[in-house]
Amino acid sequence: MTETHQDATQPATSTDTDEKVRTEGNSHGAGYGRFAAMIATSTVVMFGLMYLNTFTLEHVRWSETRVYMALLMGATMALIMLGFMLSMYRNTAINIGIAVAAVVVFASSLALVRSQATVGESSWMRAMIPHHSIAILTSERADLEDVRVCELAVEIIEAQQREISEMDWLIADIADNGPATTAQEAANRPVPEFSGSATRSC
Repeated sequence: MTETHQDATQPATSTDTDEKVRTEGNSHGAGYGRFAAMIATSTVVMFGLMYLNTFTLEHVRWSETRVYMALLMGATMALIMLGFMLSMYRNTAINIGIAVAAVVVFASSLALVRSQATVGESSWMRAMIPHHSIAILTSERADLEDVRVCELAVEIIEAQQREISEMDWLIADIADNGPATTAQEAANRPVPEFSGSATRSC
């Protein structure tokens, strides 16, 4: 019985070429899918990481501004990673599309962060509460030797705690009764007196 072997130097048939194109196309599609999943996952993770320096989990609030910042960072990461991994992603049209989309998301997110155009009373306060909590964390735990600086830190802690309580109360009041848009409405719904206390002493 005679065996036949294809010569390695023999030109590829049309069937071989079609199979190669199909295989490479599937590989590229899967690669871009992984790239998109990686950027999306990183963006969500970065949003969560922005809350790790709050003083306590009780101060974590949904923040519209932090969403915009996470999108801004995700868009930046997409551009940087694509630039470093171009040898893996060779579809020029898709690469241009990714770059354009990343620039649009970056510019839009930056504009929304800088303008605060979509941020109203409650959204602003929900963003400020974790921001205040960060100030409490650093003021409570910084290694301060100067008594004057320590006293300033205590004042900041007490003020931030008081203001967090005020904002929580205002968020609930606005949700129940709507915003107080006149001085008379504000006088009829006064903010209770709150206080704050520091753990550290000077």
